[in-house]
Amino acid sequence: MMKLVETELFGGAIIADFPEDFLDASGLRQIPDNQEVYLSPNSDDSIVLETLERVSRSDSTEAAMFHFESLAQDNETDSYSVNEVHTIPNDRGDETPSVIILTGQQGVKKFNKTSVDDVRIFLAIYRVEDKGVDLVLTFNFPMNVGDGVVRTEEQYITAKQTFYSIATSLRIVDFGLFA
Repeated sequence: MMKLVETELFGGAIIADFPEDFLDASGLRQIPDNQEVYLSPNSDDSIVLETLERVSRSDSTEAAMFHFESLAQDNETDSYSVNEVHTIPNDRGDETPSVIILTGQQGVKKFNKTSVDDVRIFLAIYRVEDKGVDLVLTFNFPMNVGDGVVRTEEQYITAKQTFYSIATSLRIVDFGLFA
């Protein structure tokens, strides 16, 4: 698993353990106010945390599917599939909602290439019902890393374990963020 460090997001309103070597993209480019974006310095891996309007789906699986399909549209995917969706209860005793986890994959043409990359998507949703917000965390993990090199299943499993650690570490400290 990647080494994780406690990271303050949205000015400290949210705290989560992120990979130590990932870079805050706001130092590299303009990032919308509703997003935090972190990039791997060694690959095309990225982590995005977004505050979005809560979707009207009351079923957690349907809500996760909605956000995954929206991401597929944004990525202009050729194809996509979902492997699993489940909920991990928050048993820490804080007010952070339980996390809904979806794992899937998308066929994405990146950087104007004609070939389709297999991008594994790890998506987590925290439904902040009383604020009308879905907090959506995504970890994009391309299996193709260039020059015909493809990541192994072992690397994918490590990325999945890392994502689960990130997702279950996330704590909302200041719900005023969603005011």
